[in-house]
Amino acid sequence: NRSKKKDDNILEIPSIPNPFPELCCSPFASVFSASLLPKATSRKKQVIKVYSEDDTSRALEVPSDITARDVCQLLILKNHYVDDHSWTLFEQLPHTGLGRAIEDHELVMEVQSNWVIGEENKLYFRKNYAKYEFFKNPLSFFPDHMISFPSESNAAVSHSGILQMFLSSSTYPEIHGYLHAKEQGKKSWKKLYFLLRRSGLYFSTKGTSKEPRHLQFFCEFSNSDMYMSLTGKKISGAPTNYGFCFKPNKSGGARDLKQLCADDEQSRTCWITAIRLLKYGMQLYQNYMQPYQGRSGCSPLNVTPMRSISENSLVAMDFSGHRSRIIENPTEALSVAVEEGLAWRRRGCLRLNSHGSPIAMSNMGMSIHRSQSWFHHKISREEAQRLILQHGLVDGVFLVRDSQSNPKTFVLSLSHGLKIKHFQIVPLEDDGKQFYTLDDGHTRFTDLIQLVEFYQLNKGVLPCKLKHYCARIAL
Repeated sequence: NRSKKKDDNILEIPSIPNPFPELCCSPFASVFSASLLPKATSRKKQVIKVYSEDDTSRALEVPSDITARDVCQLLILKNHYVDDHSWTLFEQLPHTGLGRAIEDHELVMEVQSNWVIGEENKLYFRKNYAKYEFFKNPLSFFPDHMISFPSESNAAVSHSGILQMFLSSSTYPEIHGYLHAKEQGKKSWKKLYFLLRRSGLYFSTKGTSKEPRHLQFFCEFSNSDMYMSLTGKKISGAPTNYGFCFKPNKSGGARDLKQLCADDEQSRTCWITAIRLLKYGMQLYQNYMQPYQGRSGCSPLNVTPMRSISENSLVAMDFSGHRSRIIENPTEALSVAVEEGLAWRRRGCLRLNSHGSPIAMSNMGMSIHRSQSWFHHKISREEAQRLILQHGLVDGVFLVRDSQSNPKTFVLSLSHGLKIKHFQIVPLEDDGKQFYTLDDGHTRFTDLIQLVEFYQLNKGVLPCKLKHYCARIAL
């Protein structure tokens, strides 16, 4: 009875529904069943070694399905570099003197799987400004005398029309011209008339005849990669320095290479670009457009980065008079900016000179350029050309170096029109002060930094402005 009374005194608390029933275990079904959990993907990892221009290297542990673009992005983040979409992974084969820019979508492990054991092949991380330049200016990559369009198309093809033909699955422009071909199993080279069509590369057995009975198949590209010759005439004995070749993915050695050689850089660039477009098609265009995906206001064939609100709100001002005024003329605004920059540099030099001895400051002014990324100390003309070629023959790619013929002068090496030109920078003295000039003293600069900054804004006597400098980065 006592126990019964005790139970009667206890208030009966209503049951509260469980707000999270899925957290309770059920005897019929497990909440954390395998079907509800994400599947664990075991991505196999491997270690790759990547080199830079100064021969420093870095080992990276990466997934086995990583692409060349992903490797570049990883190195950009690790080294805090600015991503201007021109970073590229290069494959270099020293044994055969060949190299190529790996396409952004290619799997790095597949590239390495084609390497022959014992050869010291390397991956390089560097800039390649010409990687997608043909999408921006295709007319300069395909000269009229090397390209023929289908008969149904108009004679005059527009800027975007050339690209649409290359990327189309139904039509494809024909590339034709003379190339030197290395005869199989021999050291001799033979000049032949070649034609590039969608089905592959052919050469004519009778002059420039395009008749089917005179065309002989030379190579197709699905199971081979295209490489540029890095050693010129040394290894292969080519008649010119503008060689390229096709290497089978599972090559047995140098005997399997199909080597070709052009007469000039414009011809080689045309052949290489057309074959890249033929092999990869729309994949190249997707690689080119990938950094710009999601941006508003981007034209499919004319991609320009959007300016920020703060940049759009900036205006050029002139404070030289009693009242400030807005400079609306773009040419006047540019000249004022240059003048302001030069005046600021002169004031900076005067402040430095007032704090130290004149001799120490003058010596520093003569050697301050050595700290700049665009300056390369004691490299030869051939090394300068090789470095610019590696960075891409785009108008405005440049470097400054010491002159080998005259130790007191410098040389500006500049890419323009698929050619590398060299301009001598001459020091001159006036009223006890030393200046540098490119145009026989008409335009003078107190140091090389001032000279480079001026020609980055003004073409002057140069064929184009200085746009991209060649630098030897470190990893």
